[in-house]
Formats: sequence, C-alpha cells, structure tokens
Amino acid sequence: MDNMIPQANPGAGYRARKAEIDAAVARALDSGWYILGQEGRAFEAEFAAWLGTARAVSCGNGTDALQLALRGLGIGAGSAVATVSHTAVATVAAIEMAGATPVLLDIDPATYTLDPAEVEAVLAHPPAGLPPIRAVIAVHLYGQAADLDAIAPLCARYGAVLIEDCAQAHGAALHGRRLGMLGEIACFSFYPTKNLGALGDGGMVATANPALADEVAALRQYGWREHYVSDMVGINSRLDELQAAVLRARLPHLEADNDRRIAIAAAYDAALAGGPLAPPARRPDARHVFHQYVVRVPDRAACQAALRAQGIGSGIHYPVPVHLQPAYRGRVTLGPARCRATEAAAREVLSLPMYPELTDAEVARIATALGTLR
Repeated sequence: MDNMIPQANPGAGYRARKAEIDAAVARALDSGWYILGQEGRAFEAEFAAWLGTARAVSCGNGTDALQLALRGLGIGAGSAVATVSHTAVATVAAIEMAGATPVLLDIDPATYTLDPAEVEAVLAHPPAGLPPIRAVIAVHLYGQAADLDAIAPLCARYGAVLIEDCAQAHGAALHGRRLGMLGEIACFSFYPTKNLGALGDGGMVATANPALADEVAALRQYGWREHYVSDMVGINSRLDELQAAVLRARLPHLEADNDRRIAIAAAYDAALAGGPLAPPARRPDARHVFHQYVVRVPDRAACQAALRAQGIGSGIHYPVPVHLQPAYRGRVTLGPARCRATEAAAREVLSLPMYPELTDAEVARIATALGTLR
C-alpha cells in the first residue's frame, strides 16, 4: 500500500531536521578529524549537562555501553548480573561480552519492567551454582521507568550495583529526576529509531563518578590512558565525529520531540477508551516518553492484518524472550517465576506507529483504525 504509515520512520526524523543535520555533518567533515575529536567531546559535555550528571563517555553503540559499564565496575568473570528477559537481546549479550553470567528475571506485566519481587528473591537467595550477583540492570523499557523506588533499596541492601539501561528512555523521568541519574551508572543507545537517534550506531555511558568515567573512557579505546599504551585490556568502541555532530544537532529538539510522542500517545489512549484494548499503563509520578506505544492483543496476527488493511504498520517488541531464543535457551538461569509473565507478554505485545514526525492527519487515521478494533 503506497500510503502505508510505518511503525517507525527514521528517514522522517532526518528530513525534519535536514538543514541542521546537514550543516553539522559538513562541519565535521570540514574539520579533518573523524574519531574522538571536538564534536565527540562537545556532545559528551552537552549530553552530561542535559542529563544533569558529571560525566558522559561516548562509545560505538548501546551494547558496548553496557559492556563498558560492567567492565568499568570490575564486573566480569566470576560475577552474575540480574536483568530481564523481556528486552532487546543487547542487554543480555553485553553481560556475556563482559564475561559475566546473566540471571534473567520476570517482569511486572503492567509496565513490562523488572519485577522487584524477583530482584529480592534472587538477591536474598541466589540460585545454586551461580557466582555472586554483583549488579542489577534495570531496563527502562518502551520509555517508562522501571520500579527503582523498590529496586534501588534492594540493590543497596544486598550490595549489588544498580545499572540503568536507558536505551529506550531518553528524557524519561521518575519523581522529576531524569532516568540515568538514579543508579551508579547508566547506558544509552543512539540507534536511529531511538528518541535521540543518530544516522548510524552510537552509545553513551553516564555517571556521577569521575573515576568510573575515566575507567570507561580508557576501556573504550584499548585500555589506553597514555596514547598507544594499554594499561588494561580494552576494546575499540568509539563514537565517530559524524554521528556526534548529528546527535549535537538533535539534542536541543529532544524535549519537544518527546512532548510530541506524549501527545500522540494521548490520542491513541482516547481512541482505545472503552474498547477491548487497554492503553499502556503509566507509572505514577513518572514521565513516560513513549519510545514505543505498546498494547496487549490476544489475537495479534488478526489485529496486525486488520491494521495493515487500513494502511497502518505495527511492530513486535519483542516476539521471543531472550531465554527462549536459540542462542540462550536452556543455558541461562531464570528467576523463581520462570519468566511466565514475560512469555505471556511476548505472545501479545504490539507496537503502534510512534515517532514525532507523525502528522495530525496520520495520528487521526491511526486513531480511527484503532476504533475499528473494538
């Protein structure tokens, strides 16, 4: 269908800021310096100031950001890390890239984020045969805060570091504080469809601890503190100057873009009111920035087909929990709930079109289509 509204549209995001992005790219090209130069340093400083933290260290992608955070904290072989199975596989891949052992926990079925009861259970009574659980990665999924009011005290009680996975939560907040400021360290992805997206890959590690930031900065480039001298075994994960320039152009518009996402979500809420599909739950005293607008649909295939027939695209985030994927099935440890809520959600979640460049007419068209699903 020629007038199909896609579920995501990174090209529209580029076209909306084309003049500013093109100028930023031209500036970076003209500089003659393309790796770890002025654009990257400026973006790190601007991102840290926007977030409200002391330091931000850029890297090649969000997966590397998580790996670098773990390695910077000294968490690797001989350590276990607890997180959710209902997430992009990057979260779990990064744990194993750091050499640690993942423990996959269940979700709160209303918010799709880490269930604090599972966190308490595995921290208080770690599964047999595991190394010590030294960190918990709380994934702020779909743009909504995980229940840090409950999870942070548990981490403090049992001596586990709280890491925030903010890959889908740029600008989200809890009790008026931006996500990414509430744990020991936070990780962001700038994949093109994110609320703050590059035109390629990119990532960021943010922390209020300058010494930890210095460790991450060394690890991202071969463990160098002195040029060409590796003090530790590092990796090569550097945000290039072109992507840093693009992100600098986009950062000043992030709040307005998030406001637009919230307005689109409100329109979808109104269209679903009184029908069989419930709008996404919102955590009290939190700002949900709707990286995705996700509903639960018992007959997902039929719903997708009905929307497609009306020119409305949709997506599934995520169709297969990590613990059921072939690379992980049968070899990862699960929490006491055995990820039952996660498996139920994976069968039913459906993501509607969500990006700030959706026009009012397109939003109205989508709302009308949602009304036919009653």
